[in-house]
Amino acid sequence: MSTALHLHDRGIECAVFERDDSPSGSTALSSGFIPAPCTRLQRSLGIMDSVDLFVQDLRAKSQGQASKVIENAYASAVGPALDALQVNHGFEWEILDQFLYPGHSVHRMHTLPERTGQALMGRLLSCVERLSIPVLTGSLVTEIWLQNQQVIGIGVMREDDSVERYSCEALVLCCNGYGGNPELISQHIPEMRGAVFAGHKGNDGSALIWGAQMDAQLADLSGYQGHGSWAVPHGVLMTWALMMSGGIQINSLGERFHDETKGYSEAAVEVLNQPGGVVWCVFDERIFTHGSEFPDFRDANQMGAIKKCMSISELAVLIGCSQEALDRTLQGLEVSLLKHSGKDSLTGRIFTNDLKAPFFAVKVTGALFHTQGGLGIDANSRVLSTSGEPFLNLFAAGGAARGVSGNSVWGYLSGNGLLSAFAGAYIAACSIADSLGFKK
Repeated sequence: MSTALHLHDRGIECAVFERDDSPSGSTALSSGFIPAPCTRLQRSLGIMDSVDLFVQDLRAKSQGQASKVIENAYASAVGPALDALQVNHGFEWEILDQFLYPGHSVHRMHTLPERTGQALMGRLLSCVERLSIPVLTGSLVTEIWLQNQQVIGIGVMREDDSVERYSCEALVLCCNGYGGNPELISQHIPEMRGAVFAGHKGNDGSALIWGAQMDAQLADLSGYQGHGSWAVPHGVLMTWALMMSGGIQINSLGERFHDETKGYSEAAVEVLNQPGGVVWCVFDERIFTHGSEFPDFRDANQMGAIKKCMSISELAVLIGCSQEALDRTLQGLEVSLLKHSGKDSLTGRIFTNDLKAPFFAVKVTGALFHTQGGLGIDANSRVLSTSGEPFLNLFAAGGAARGVSGNSVWGYLSGNGLLSAFAGAYIAACSIADSLGFKK
């Protein structure tokens, strides 16, 4: 829908084909936070950022595994994309500035005031409806028609199983990745085989399957975004703001096992490697108050996912570990602060506060949110063939395209999923406008 809005801004008629009865997808399931440098809002708040700095952060997180071409393209495009949505369509962006998300050098995470992915999808939908951009729900694209390496049309299966065919001058694939396809997960991300999939069921790998049939490039297929804080059995996400604000993760033995500030994506694997594949997020009242600023946290609390313990002994009973082990773990935080300038000798994490009773705890597991590999694209979001030549009018954005997280779980920088979606959408719209001779 963001692609459709940017196309509309350029006077280009378009339609959105949506498989579900109502648009939602991975965006609605996300926190709705989009990283972007050099926006109007950043400048108004005096936040010093640059495209180069953002690229450095992306490259540092992926350890140079990601495509440099796409890194530069996305980092350059996402700011103008969000500014266009603000100026042309009234998006009221805010910046999360209470803490830095893992891997980001400055505050650049943009969100709507509601701070949810559902609100972001709702705003996009209201905008396209107001502009009378067709959104054909219950329309599953099953066919792509090519002639001389150019897309000439698509086939769409409707809810009554009838197939309709539409011609087009350009096609943008925005059908995300393959997180909902167990066969592809087993093939490319075996460590997530059997893990909770917290993404949208529509992420069935359509883009990859079509790409293979069209002899298109596929890249970074082992890259994905995990999350180490999926509350069980409630099935809701616990914001990683808890960890970045001083919270810790403790396994069933009463021990910490990793540096929680490295990132929530790689934390998924760390958590799944613990006994039973479950751990506890533990924090105190100060962090609880901060977490209450996030709607997802408040929802989880209302569902009863967050347990309150008045003492270490109560917390040990809840976790099912010995009080002695838990005492050692929590005393280790105090020792780090008193003797090592906050540096934890176990994991290297830097602490600025210890945890004080009462404690709060949430039982969590590691989950797969969405994949980061996909169709190879150029700087114009055009899909590339295996020979390296672009399909002139076939584009991919978001999870359907190769992302900027490289080929592993630890390459995911916070917000990379929506970065790919919103930057890719803007680039695709600009590229289509150029190719069809419309205004920028």
